[in-house]
Amino acid sequence: MRIVELTPENNWVLKIVSDDGRIGNFDVSPYLKYEAFEPLRDRSQFLKVSNGGYFVEWDCGADLSADTIEARWTVIEKATSTAMA
Repeated sequence: MRIVELTPENNWVLKIVSDDGRIGNFDVSPYLKYEAFEPLRDRSQFLKVSNGGYFVEWDCGADLSADTIEARWTVIEKATSTAMA
């Protein structure tokens, strides 16, 4: 999966659009207990997320691979093939 759009939402959720048109939510909150993700408890730091295509990363150095996201996200919508054209 390649991430084409990334939007930080409320409650430490990332809204993600994949290259195949799936749209879903990934909850980052379970990761906040780990040292690398602790700075993201500050909402202003969480909002500084960047899209690397095959990963997402934050200014603090925390990152998540697209594989990890795909394994644990909740798909909420799938674009139709005509919408992808």
